[in-house]
Amino acid sequence: MSQYRIRSTGEVKTQGEIRRMHPNVSLPKVWNESVEEALEIDVVLATPEPEPSADYKIVVQGDAEQDADGNWVRAWVEQDMFQEYTDDEGVTHSVADQKAAYDAQKNESLAASERTKRDNLLSATDHYGLADMTMSTEMTAYRQALRDVPQQAGFPSTITWPTKPE
Repeated sequence: MSQYRIRSTGEVKTQGEIRRMHPNVSLPKVWNESVEEALEIDVVLATPEPEPSADYKIVVQGDAEQDADGNWVRAWVEQDMFQEYTDDEGVTHSVADQKAAYDAQKNESLAASERTKRDNLLSATDHYGLADMTMSTEMTAYRQALRDVPQQAGFPSTITWPTKPE
């Protein structure tokens, strides 16, 4: 999505927002330098979003800034993911409590994902358990090891997946 910097205010807006700011102006579909000059705007070039430097940090879009070549580019700002706050009922939520809740939710999501992977591996071997087949001891042990994955120490962040027999 194209973004533009309004020269007079420094605000960054989308092309649609700028069009709505000028409802009585007929603007071309493709904007060039003459349109930018007439509207007193500058193109803001996209920049890749950097990775946060630590856990519990997020990266959000900041204002536009000029790079070494004089181009306006979207800046990125790193922020803490959590801040202490008091809700409408007067309950104070500490950073530590928010981190614990976040970690618990993240762990639940990872556990669900790993269980789905385990279930898919089990499903791929279901045909060995059909009435007209005799399941090998190795396959029986493999399937039991898959069922036991959630009981492993370190689950869901550390898993030792069993090896499927030939």
